Amino acid sequence: MKIDLLVAEIGSTTTVVNAFKLNPCPRFIGQGQSPTSVDRGDVNIGLKGAISDLANTLNIDDIEYDELIATSSAAGGLRMTVHGLVYDMTVKAAKEAALGAGANIKYITAGKLRDSDLKRIKKINPNIILIAGGVDYGERDTALHNSELIANMNLNIPVIYAGNIENQGEVKELFNDKKSELYIVENVYPKIDELNIEPTRKIIQDVFEKHIIHGPGMQKVRDMVTGPIMPTPGAVMEASQLLYEEIGDLLTIDVGGATTDVHSVTEGSEEIGRILISPEPLAKRTVEGDLGVYVNMHNIVDMVGKEELLKELKISIDELEIIIANHKPIPKSELEKSFVEKLTWHAVITAVKRHAGRLRNLYGPSGKKTLAEGKDLTKVKSIIGTGGALTRLPHRVEILREIALSNKGNELLPTKEAKIFIDNHYIMASLGVMAKKYPEEALKLLKDSLEIE
Repeated sequence: MKIDLLVAEIGSTTTVVNAFKLNPCPRFIGQGQSPTSVDRGDVNIGLKGAISDLANTLNIDDIEYDELIATSSAAGGLRMTVHGLVYDMTVKAAKEAALGAGANIKYITAGKLRDSDLKRIKKINPNIILIAGGVDYGERDTALHNSELIANMNLNIPVIYAGNIENQGEVKELFNDKKSELYIVENVYPKIDELNIEPTRKIIQDVFEKHIIHGPGMQKVRDMVTGPIMPTPGAVMEASQLLYEEIGDLLTIDVGGATTDVHSVTEGSEEIGRILISPEPLAKRTVEGDLGVYVNMHNIVDMVGKEELLKELKISIDELEIIIANHKPIPKSELEKSFVEKLTWHAVITAVKRHAGRLRNLYGPSGKKTLAEGKDLTKVKSIIGTGGALTRLPHRVEILREIALSNKGNELLPTKEAKIFIDNHYIMASLGVMAKKYPEEALKLLKDSLEIE
């Protein structure tokens, strides 16, 4: 059977392959999966296994395909360190750019780097180092100091400079004849209270695609993958931004076994914008590394408390202990599903509240003044659920409806009018990387999976 396009999602434990027909009308054909084979030194073993599983699913002997593209979070995904000047300004801007690109940020510094910071960077061994600092034609010394120290480490790691444009020539000189490949991009924070993260986000993804093949077990990935490779979270953001152009302000929530990712694409309201303390990006991603329903299940149990879970599930402590002790990646029994639904509910509400902003009342000589801080989600029209939990659990829609109902009054959360959509085919990440070459087809398939007319 000839397939137009295969999209592989190479995860840390599982590789999934989605098959698509592109002409004359885009259509999702089916899905196969296999254990990821990074630890065996060759990710292609898992890729071939997933393609074989797809053939079995489609009940055919062999699969031929025109193109194979991919997303990856294997081998630690896109590991980055970020270094800027002031934490709430240039560092925040650089961090937003890295997270929006799908990065797993391992270390953040503000101000001039110290020897201990350099040792930490070397130990982390990131895929990319991002340097920012200073508005354009503003403070120069910190970004130059940090660039010089990182250049002198002479690591075989790509470096992106996204700071004060006055430094660009000197930074280029610093990295001459160094092992680090240097990429210079527009300042992520060119003026006070102005974010410019999209150019950096795009270059991060380009650098990731170029250098991913050097990761453990990934060296042979280009033997099979014929097109782009993106970080999986970055692909979800890409799909979210594509959909934003079609349906307007939205929130995408991806609850996984290890993390819960929240992506929002919204300008927020003009009213909140006038009282906002510091700028927020149009497209924002946050990663909650402690909120996962499998690998990090115990974190949620500890956060909620066993007594509270007993009340919610209406079971005995012995039953709860058995469920926790025998927790599986995919729940089978009704009680197991109910348990994972409770974990998912708490992960969703906690993650969205960490992502969203809130109103603050300040009192002074002139009386009360209300200010806003963080991301304003009040204009979100659509809430989208993706990831294993929110695409498969029976009460996934009800869980997402609880976001608006959980508002304590001062939180900038979506309202009850926001519509709920589910990525029924669990293909949002695949469509994000597909959109780089086939945006119209990806949008059509995304609307089909979400059942948007």
